[in-house]
Amino acid sequence: MAIDFNEAFRVVLALMNNGVPVPEHFRSELPAIVSHWLHNPIKDPLILGNVEGEKWRRFLSAYGKLNHERFFILKKSAYLTRNGFKVDFTDFPFPPTSKKPKFKFIDLFSGIGGFRIALQSLGGKCVFSCENDPMAKETYFKNFGEYPFGDIRKFTGKGITDQELAEFIPDHDILSAGFPCQPFSKAGVSARNALEKENGFSCRDQGALFYDILRIAKIKRPKVLFLENVRNLERHDGGRTIQKIKNAIECDLGYSFYMEVIDASSVVPQKRERCYMVCFRNKRLKFSFPKINGAPKPLREILEPSPSASYTISKRLWVGHQNRTVRNLSRGVGFTAFKADLNKPANTLVSRYGKDGKECLVPQRGKKPRLLTPRECARLQGFPESFILPQFKLTAYKKFGNSVVVPLVRKIAFKITQKCF
Repeated sequence: MAIDFNEAFRVVLALMNNGVPVPEHFRSELPAIVSHWLHNPIKDPLILGNVEGEKWRRFLSAYGKLNHERFFILKKSAYLTRNGFKVDFTDFPFPPTSKKPKFKFIDLFSGIGGFRIALQSLGGKCVFSCENDPMAKETYFKNFGEYPFGDIRKFTGKGITDQELAEFIPDHDILSAGFPCQPFSKAGVSARNALEKENGFSCRDQGALFYDILRIAKIKRPKVLFLENVRNLERHDGGRTIQKIKNAIECDLGYSFYMEVIDASSVVPQKRERCYMVCFRNKRLKFSFPKINGAPKPLREILEPSPSASYTISKRLWVGHQNRTVRNLSRGVGFTAFKADLNKPANTLVSRYGKDGKECLVPQRGKKPRLLTPRECARLQGFPESFILPQFKLTAYKKFGNSVVVPLVRKIAFKITQKCF
């Protein structure tokens, strides 16, 4: 017999709200603590330790015996615990593997789970995730049955000792992170400069989070770091930013450092150049990125046949796009807006896409152009059709704009696993 994940999650969360001693700055992380534990209930819950783990196992075993009608027939996505009950993840599109994992990984700045889909598909098991955006966390939970923890600095910030960090974050083989890119992106740097805000590593909220990755890696010593960021990272601050990252990984950590800028347009129908970094603890391992070649994919292959009329932009917005485009072309500066060529890849999907859609306006016969639908954005990033979309359109545009290209990440990860596992 197997207890349904949602039922187990509900009753343990109720138990926790009944006076479980949780450090103050982790009080808001109860859903993350419980959902992480249900993915591996043989282990003790993160933050809380052995006493609570034993209590929860006994409680769920007793609950199962008293409420056997809530138990389901065991399916392949269930986990056996010490006390004999099982947790069933059938309701989720991307349940954890029920087999012994080939490797363990953590999913930092996880967004809506692009790295996780790729690494899980290769036999990996996620043992820790974090993401600060509430809407992204909800989408992640609906797809994986796990709430990511929030601000990573709760685990790495001032006042957290090395020993506490080592206890809080599980051992893992791969540290994956698409760390926040806005302080390094071309548009992000321009906007911050215009507003007289700091960018790059000087941006305390996002840019400096690379050093939190560094601290985790220094203490946990995973076999591999697998990182992703915008194309402009390589050029930012005249190349000094990427040199700082390289020096920190090679000199401070003692890892090797491999980097390549790869365009995804032959993998998905989108011109999307991103900077990928792969770093090995064993510096004797040599690595080369997979060759990503082939004809660029056409945008038309991911379009929905009959999208709602609500995606068609207004006449006023279209006229505004055209006027700004003429002005910007004459000045040689600024952004432009044209109808997309359906026989070519789309322009890069960005997080602001839902604002006015100018990066990719889909032409329509006899109508004004339209925005991509959220499902089309998911396809542009290579997410499977089974992926549950964010609840709101603007959230979906933002999250897919910030995501990784799943099949490209999988290709790189496959080469990593060939080297290490």
